[in-house]
Order: sequence, then C-alpha cells, then structure tokens
Amino acid sequence: MTQSAHHDNAHAHGDHGHDGHDHEEHDDYHGTVKGYTVGFLLSVLLTAIPFWLVMAKVLPSSGVTAAVILGFAVVQIVVHMVYFLHMNTKSEGGWNMLALIFTIVIVVITLAGSLWVMHHLNVNMMPMPHEMRNMP
Repeated sequence: MTQSAHHDNAHAHGDHGHDGHDHEEHDDYHGTVKGYTVGFLLSVLLTAIPFWLVMAKVLPSSGVTAAVILGFAVVQIVVHMVYFLHMNTKSEGGWNMLALIFTIVIVVITLAGSLWVMHHLNVNMMPMPHEMRNMP
C-alpha cells in the first residue's frame, strides 16, 4: 500500500493520521512564550503611542489624530488576531479567513453607520439656549 493510499484509507476509517504528519503542519498555530511576549509588547506599544499622541497634542487637528488612532487600532486588531488568536490563511482550512472577512465587513458597517448617525445628530440637533436668543 502506498503512502497516499494509506493516508486516504486512514481518513476514510476515522483515523485522522496522527502519525507525525499533522503535527508539523499545525505547530505554527500553537502559541509560544516568545510569541505571546512579542504580541503583548506590540499591544502595549500600540496602546501607549495613541495615548501619548492625544495627551501631548502632537498632531495639529483632532481629525488627523482620530484617523491616526483608528490606524493604530486596526494594526492592534491584526496583532491580536495573529499573536493571540493564531489566525492565518492556512488554519482551519480557510474558515478562519472567511470569519475574518465577515468580521471586517460587520465592523466597517457598524463604524460607518455609527459615524453617519453621530454626524447627522450633531448637524440636526436643536440649538442651545444661548443660540436661541439670536433666532427670529
């Protein structure tokens, strides 16, 4: 019996072929102390830099600051997914990537909708009492 026939036969009988071949394939997905440490340090750095940007008022406008912080947030999400959730394109036969794409779509819809609602609430709010004196 050839190696591939044995491998196919093993899968047909419910044996998942734990004869050493799968372990090499999945070792990348299990966390190591070094991986968790790198992820933790990146997370701390990606939290401290935006905090410093806001507290020291480094950037000239609040819009630019918000855009930069949003960029840092996206990078931090990727760091968490790679270092703590061990997601990549190969794991779980591609289902993790599909779940990631679905999550990104939901987050974009939620953020865009929230910003749209907040903008329109701000534009259409009733005037404050001191502004009402100037009204006809």
